[in-house]
Formats: sequence, C-alpha cells, structure tokens
Amino acid sequence: MTAVIILIAVVGSLALAAVNFFGVKKLDPGLPKMVDIADAIKEGADAFLRHEYKVISMIAIVIVALLWLSVSWYTGVAFLIGALMSASAAWVGMKIAVIANVRVSNTARTTKSLGKTLKVAFRGGSVMGLCVGGFALLGLWIVYVVFGEWMGQMHIGQIRIVTNWMGVSFIPFTMTVSGYALGCSVIAMFFRVGGGIFTKAADMGADLVGKTEAHIPEDDPRNPATIADNVGDNVGDVAGLGADLLESFVGALISGVVLSSYMYYTTMTSASPLPEALVTKLMTYPVLFASFGIISCILGILFLLVKKVSDHPRMELNYSTWVSAGSTIVINGVFSYFYFKDEAVWTAGFRFGPLSAWYAAILGIVSGIAIGLIAEYYTSYDYRPTQRVGRSSLEGTALTITEGMALGMKSTALPVIVLGLAIIAADYFAGLYGVALAAIGMLSFVSATVSVDTYGPIADNAGGICEMSELEHEVRAITDQLDSVGNTTAAIGKGFAIGSAAFAALSLFASFLYSQAQPADTSGYALILNMVNTLTLSGIIIGAALPYFFSGVLIEAVTKAARHMVQEVRRQFKEQPGILTGEVRPDYKTCIQISSAGAVREMVFPALLAVTTPIVSGFLLGPEFVGGVLLGATVSAIMLAIYTANAGGAWDNGKKYLESGNVPGIKKDSEAHAAAIIGDTVGDPLKDTVGPSLDILIKIMAVVSLIAVSIFQNNNLLELFK
Repeated sequence: MTAVIILIAVVGSLALAAVNFFGVKKLDPGLPKMVDIADAIKEGADAFLRHEYKVISMIAIVIVALLWLSVSWYTGVAFLIGALMSASAAWVGMKIAVIANVRVSNTARTTKSLGKTLKVAFRGGSVMGLCVGGFALLGLWIVYVVFGEWMGQMHIGQIRIVTNWMGVSFIPFTMTVSGYALGCSVIAMFFRVGGGIFTKAADMGADLVGKTEAHIPEDDPRNPATIADNVGDNVGDVAGLGADLLESFVGALISGVVLSSYMYYTTMTSASPLPEALVTKLMTYPVLFASFGIISCILGILFLLVKKVSDHPRMELNYSTWVSAGSTIVINGVFSYFYFKDEAVWTAGFRFGPLSAWYAAILGIVSGIAIGLIAEYYTSYDYRPTQRVGRSSLEGTALTITEGMALGMKSTALPVIVLGLAIIAADYFAGLYGVALAAIGMLSFVSATVSVDTYGPIADNAGGICEMSELEHEVRAITDQLDSVGNTTAAIGKGFAIGSAAFAALSLFASFLYSQAQPADTSGYALILNMVNTLTLSGIIIGAALPYFFSGVLIEAVTKAARHMVQEVRRQFKEQPGILTGEVRPDYKTCIQISSAGAVREMVFPALLAVTTPIVSGFLLGPEFVGGVLLGATVSAIMLAIYTANAGGAWDNGKKYLESGNVPGIKKDSEAHAAAIIGDTVGDPLKDTVGPSLDILIKIMAVVSLIAVSIFQNNNLLELFK
C-alpha cells in the first residue's frame, strides 16, 4: 500500500507537470525580436548546463566508486539514483523557465491583463515545483521498492548492524537512504554554488557598469551583460532553487527513517523495545506524509490554474499556498490518526497518542510560515525595515551598506527564537522523531512553495525581454509588478529552506550519534556527546568558523567572475561606442562564456569542502571531534544564512523602493539611486549564493558524517596513538 500511495503522488505530480509544460510551450512566443532574445537566453542556459553536467558527472562517478568500495554497492547505487533525480528536476526546471519567459512577455503584450499573465508565469513555475516533489518521491519509491521490499532491507529481521569487508558497521537500509540523500545533496550544492556564481557575476557586471557608469536602464539591450544576467536568473533561481529544495525535502524524509531504524535497534533487548509493527510504520510514515502533501499541492496548483484570477498576484499566489498547506494538514491529520491508532506509540516517545507525530509536523508548518512572514517583514518594501534601507541611500553608499547590515543582523533573532521553541515543542510531542517530522511538515507542500518561488525568476526574465524588445511601458509595468511579488516570495522560500535545514540537520545529528552504536549495543544505548571534552569543544569552535570560510570562498568566487565581466563590458563600450547609441549590437556570447567558465571553475572547491571536511576531520581526530564540528557548523550556518538572505533581500527591495517612486524627487540617474544599486550589488552574492548554499552545507556534512562515522570511528590517528 505504501508503494501504491507514493506512486500515485509521483504519477500525479509528474503528469500535471507534463501537462503544464506543453501547455505553456504551445502558447505564442510573440514578436520575432522577442523570440530572438529568448533564444539567446535559452542558448546560454543550455551551454551552462552542458558544462556543469560534465563536471558533475565526473565527480559523481568518483563518489559512487568510493561508496561502492568502502561502504556497500547499494549505497553507491542509491547515491546515483539521488543524483539523477536532482539533476533531472533541475534540467526540466531550466527548460520550462526559458520557454515560459517569452510567453509571459507576450501574454502581457497581447492581453494587457495582470491576472492572465500571472497565470502563465505560475503555470511555468509549477512545472519546477511539481518536478521537485515528483522526482524526489520517484527516487524514494525506487529505493523503498527495490532495496526496502525486494531486497528485504526494511524487513524487521534486517534492521540489524552488519559489518562489511572493511570492518565497517551499519544498518543496511539506513545506509541506502543516506546514499540517496547524499546524491541529491551533492548535485544541489553544485547547482546552488555554480548557479549562484553565474547569476551574480552577470548581475554585478551588468549593474556596476551598465547602471552606475553608463547610466542605462536595467535589462537594456545595449548592456552586453544583459543576456548573461537573464540566463543567470534561470541557472541560479530556477535550477539551483529546485535542486536545493529537493535536497532539503529528501534530507528531512530520510532523517525520520534513519532515526526510527536506530531507535529500534538500540532498544531491541531493553526493557521497553519498540514493537516491530510500529517500527515499520515509523519508517514509512515520513514518505506517506510527504506523498499526501504532494497530492495536496496538486490540488492547490490546480485551484489557481482553473479559477478566475484577479489582478492581485500576491493574494492569488497565497491562495494556492494556503490551499496546499490546508489540504496537507487535514488529509495527513486523518491519515495519521488511523495509521497509528492501534499502535503502542508511547514506546516511541509519543506523548499525545496517534496524533503526536502529526502535531510535530504541524508545528513545523506553523514555524515555517512564521519564519517566512518574518522574512517578508524584513525584506519587503511594504514594511519599515526595508524602507529605512531604501531611504538611507539618500545619505550615500556607506549608510546604505551599514543600514542593510544592521537589518540582517537584527533579523536573525526572531527566526532563531521560533526555531528554538519549535524544536523543544516537537521533541515534547514525539521525541527526536518529532523533530524530524517538524522538518517534513515544513516541506510537505514543497511543490507549492517551489512553484511560487520559480514563478519569480520567470516573471523577472519576462520583464527583461519586454525591456530589450522595447515593448510599451504598460507591458513592462505588468511584468515589473509580477517580479516585485516574486522577490518577496523568494525571501519567504529562503525562510522555509533555512528552517527545514535546521530541523533536518538536528535530526541527522541525532542519527549520527546513534550510528556509532556497535553490533552489541541493543539495550540502553545513550546518545551522549561530552560537551566538556576538548575534542568536542575544539570541534565546535572550528565548525563554527567553517561557514564563514565557506561563505568567503563563495563571495570571492563571485567577485572573480564579476571582475572579468566588468572588464569585458567596459571593453565593449570602449571599443564599440556605437553600442551605447544603439547602432551596434553588443557581444552577448562572450559575457555568457565568462559567467559560465567562472561558475564551472569556482564551484568545485566549495562542494568538495562540504563533502571532505567531516571525512578528513574523522580520520584525524575521530567521531567526538566530528560531532563538535557538526554542532558548531549548524548553529553558525543558520545564523549566517538568515543574515545573508534578509540583508541581501532588503538591499534589493530597498533599491526597488526608490525606483517605484516612493521617495519624491529621486530619479534613476540620481546619486541616491546609485547608492541603492551598490547596496543591491553587495547583497546579491549574499542572498543568492551564500545563504542558500549554507543550508546545503550543513546537511551534506551531516549525511557524510552519518555514512562515514563507522569507517573513521575505529580508524583515526588518535586510535593509532592510544
């Protein structure tokens, strides 16, 4: 029955994605000039994908081989499945984005209707959203059916610690799902980092030279970096975002599976063992909960697509999200009660009977919404914090930067308080399993969240095509309004990603502690990490520094690529003066190549840093040190991710606050506007490269530690000197 429900969710989501894909594709792309620009964006996106997939495939093959040899063949195969699912979702999302953008522009041109244009943009975005949920569950369905059922890894008799030829000990199914999650995570890291470097290098090059030096509008066809900037929106905010949230979704799901497996094994011979029937249900409940969430998202997406849409885009997008979230809550509430009502759930730490796990999941949904609303408050120019950032540009660049920094730092307090209280409450409802369920709840309607998020860059690209095609102002006004709402939805989406990363990382950390159990530890195994041990303390300190080093590497990578872009744009303006007069067409391809080469070159080291840090740390100083590194990195990364996301979002929308005419007398070529552009430029790599990558960093480290701990537990330098 479990496999059937998962399959229904998979088929439903991917079928609707296909319908929406071809429904958008058959729309009229518009005027020849619009099609020409859209083709250039598509060509650039395709070129980047080819380069990135070459690098990713080589690294993936190496990781598969290492997992196959050091852990098990099925861990390597599961990794490959996860990598394929994540890469497939990103590929489809990129394809629909470069198809939908020009059709959104043309819909705005031909209908002059905000509501009809919104529907096309959302329909395009829904393809990415549905593929994220569909491909994530498809991979898990394969893992559950092939390895769990056919090979019997989920059968209660095989929930045992086995030892491979290297002396490495593990529970087979936990290693299989961990391999799957690692495959998703590694691909997500490459897409987030590579996409973030690409898009921000192009964006910064376009802004610093085009806007501030040449004083030409955003998305002006005279700017050589314009096409690269539009390509970057698809690379970073569509493919990168989709792979990121797919990875978060899978990481949350497998954390519940791994926890329940080890909870059973370590209590087998204790006074209060987990009943066998309950264990099976605990292992399948996360995936079933997620499947019903995806089905609910299908309903929410269809609700927006079939209803008559108003000219209030934010309200309409909220409707879709609320229908998805509400359906998820109701359907899973009924399902949870009947699923657990005949089980001795108190043995798993459930305090409130069969609905305890559901309560924990709902807590995750509520806290996710709260964090999203906090992000909206700090990043939308409808509210005072971002308005202050925008107005600070009147006094110059320095105050713009400092005001944005202050906002980002202050904005960390409330989300962290929400997370802390939610973790305590989730643990009270259903123990550590409840913490994992909180992450699952937060991401249970991920298809709706990603649909809304992806709509944003599609609308942004559509606005760029309108500008470059020199369409009338009324058309650009429609796409600008859609884009403005997209900035806010993106900030909310980042809030969900950060919150879920915190929950998932904590539950994976608990799994890491459990995974140190030996074959004889079947009774009374304690999750202990000695906080006064010097190894643990030093690990915490070093782990806390790691996100800062990681962020510095990413910002430097963006800066390097942006420097080359700035030099190229200046060169073209200098050597071809006719570009600025509109008499000569800029060389767009060279700018695309610069961003693409920079992204592919610079993305490898940060991704490998995430994978290798826990392994190297473990072989040098053992599991206690790694435990400290995980704790320090998780706490530090959460704070830094919130800071960078909100500060960057505030700088971006502070600029838009001025551009929208909210401050009388401020024009686009004024000194205040130039200061706002600089603020936005500083914030770009923070919110679109650093922040999202930090979420993936802590989950990759947790999953790698979970897989490798049994290897380095008894094989480290400290053991040699004892």
